Order: sequence, then structure tokens, then C-alpha cells
Amino acid sequence: MTRVHDMGGRFGDGPVVPEPQGIAQFGADWHPRALAVTLAAGALGQWNIDMSRRARENLAPKDYARFSYYEKWIAALADLLVETGTLSRDDLRVAADDSRHPLSERALKAERVASVLARGSPADRPGGPAPAFSAGQKVRSLRPAANRLIEGGHTRLPAYASGALGTVLRLHGTHVLPDSSAHGLGDAAEPLYAVAFPASELWAQPENPNDEVILDLWQSYLEPA
Repeated sequence: MTRVHDMGGRFGDGPVVPEPQGIAQFGADWHPRALAVTLAAGALGQWNIDMSRRARENLAPKDYARFSYYEKWIAALADLLVETGTLSRDDLRVAADDSRHPLSERALKAERVASVLARGSPADRPGGPAPAFSAGQKVRSLRPAANRLIEGGHTRLPAYASGALGTVLRLHGTHVLPDSSAHGLGDAAEPLYAVAFPASELWAQPENPNDEVILDLWQSYLEPA
């Protein structure tokens, strides 16, 4: 059974309705504040992007289904703050006092925002296992799509692509493995590939069988075809 967030290719969730994009297109006044608070909290260095994705996936299914996009962000942020000991549940319930937080020196100041966002958090790493696949090689994604390190844990292999036959397009280099990083188990970096899957491999009745989906998949998600 897939988890509630893994919606790709699933029936019954209704059409995808794209929303306007851009900084001026937030749907409510609190949306840019939710984005700003999430980025500022992440700059404290108490978690990584994979941990933040895991936190959103771990929301209660009923909450995940009914929350809007930024409600998911705020709910997951509250969980991360408590999980990492950055704040307590009581801290979240009451107004802040004037005492200085131990992490206050790491606060993201306005003048640093542009440079921090431009720099990002690179996930490529030197070294790691030797690449097992090369461009043009046929591979098959593992079935089921599951974290092999933590039962029920985070993975970037979508369920709709598990067990599918694809072709390696290119090697991206060696990158942090989300399945490990999301659970605080270290980078466990390994080769990352762009893999092309025909639509006919992913869906029983694709609208356009000649279409293809290109996924970035880690080496441990794949096996020789």
C-alpha cells in the first residue's frame, strides 16, 4: 500500500489544477509568511531538506488530505521543531518571552536571505560507490518502492514507477541518498541517474504510449534488466 503523499499515477484524486506561479501569486496573506518562517527555521541547521520532506509525509493521513500546501509546510515545521528539540510543545502554545534562544546567533538576517537562497544546499558529494550503470543501459526499478534502511521510511522512488523497465540517460554524479539522510543516518551518497521510462511501462492504458517519463533515481533503486 502506498502512503497518502505518493499520489503519482493514482486514480480517484481528481484532476491536477495548476495554480498561478510567482511571488505575487500567493493565495493568502499568511502564505509568504509560512514560506519565510520555514526557510528561516531551516537555516538554523537542525535538519536537512530530506528530513523536511519526511516530516510532511508523516503528517496524519486525514490532515495531509485536507491541509492546503502551506498548511502542510507549517504543520511539518512544528513537528520538526519539537522533534529536534529546537522548541518544545509548550513553546509553540504560548507567546515568546524575551529570553535568548541558544540558536539565536544562527538566525537568518534579512541581508543574508538572497545569498543563502542563491547558494542552496548542494547534495552532490565526492567519492562514493563506483557507478554500476552507464548511459544506454536497460535497468529495472525495484519493487516495491520502499526504503530499504527504515521500514516505512522516506524514499524518492515513486510507487507508480516501481518494477518498471527503463533506460539510463545519464549519470548525474554522486549525491546524498535521501533514504538515509531523511532519517539522520548520514549522507550514504551514491550514484544518481536520469532514467527514461516509456509511458507503457508505467500505466496499463497510457493516453500517449510513446510518451516517456524521466526520473532521477539512485543506484540502490535500480537493478540490471
